[in-house]
Amino acid sequence: MSYKVALYPGDGVGPEVVNEAKKVLDTCGLDIDYTMIDWSTKLYKSTGRCAPEDYIDQLKPYDAILLGAVGNADNAPDHVAVEPLLGMRKGFDQYVNIRPAILFPGVDSPLKDKKPYDIDMLVIRENTEGEYTPLGGRHYVGTPNECAMQVNYFSRMGTERIIRYAFETARKRDRKKVTSITKSNALKYSMVFWDSVFNDVARDYPDVECGPMLVDAAAMNFVRSPENFDVVVCSNLFGDILSDIAAIIIGGMGFAGSANINPTREAPSMFEPVHGSAPDIAGKGVANPLAAILSASMMAGFLGEEDSAAKIKKAVQEHLSEGKLKTPDRGGSNSTAEVGDDVAKRI
Repeated sequence: MSYKVALYPGDGVGPEVVNEAKKVLDTCGLDIDYTMIDWSTKLYKSTGRCAPEDYIDQLKPYDAILLGAVGNADNAPDHVAVEPLLGMRKGFDQYVNIRPAILFPGVDSPLKDKKPYDIDMLVIRENTEGEYTPLGGRHYVGTPNECAMQVNYFSRMGTERIIRYAFETARKRDRKKVTSITKSNALKYSMVFWDSVFNDVARDYPDVECGPMLVDAAAMNFVRSPENFDVVVCSNLFGDILSDIAAIIIGGMGFAGSANINPTREAPSMFEPVHGSAPDIAGKGVANPLAAILSASMMAGFLGEEDSAAKIKKAVQEHLSEGKLKTPDRGGSNSTAEVGDDVAKRI
């Protein structure tokens, strides 16, 4: 089967890691028609935007989007640079953000006495509403009475569908456990609402162990006892923060791939490494490409190419287990391309 994929390298190390992800996908022999999307913060100075005004329309015909990273404060303000990313998530209704956190063999966790696969969780984050809705404003700007308001928006449809997706995902895993993260002891409207929807949905899944946890306790327990988590479901903001903690405890952001999914497939889904654009090392050829490669594996699986997805993941595991080639973030001196070549060779 043939697929149309938009390669959107973006800023900083994005082009370098996307190149290695494409190299690995090509090794699998998939029939993919790629289109290179040359949008980045460099456009801001000439256009006032980091992507064309009709970028959603331009991307809509694709089956999937493989993104590198966005953001370079030297070129554009961060809140402007991230607009195309947030716009894709909302414009394509990519309401499921999946961020796996697996401690692979050959990778050292900063946590004491953690063995391979002791940490194996999925953070499933609501991706289109919650705390990241652009509702609010600033008033009386520049006066002593200046104020700002940001509205957290939770709909029953949006909340129920992400929670149900988490339960369906957990049902397919060995441990069959869902933990819902809120702050309902302080946010008595939005988070108490989330809790009530979670309880309603849970009744449909008597075979799945489930329960709530406050976000501050979750942040602590991600560090203290990460092996207790299987599938974690949370709002946009909480998922953003907790998934970064999850990435660090499995060895760093260089191992954190992610997927932004529209389960209906009525619009493209987008796949990206969780790490940022790291402009300080851009162009040096030393960025860790494994997060982008693992994101490519997730993309292959979503497209229905499960065999290729498994091959990529297995190749990454073998590469890490052998441990001969490491980029500087892992204490080595190998290049981005050398790591990508080694993974591709194993396929």
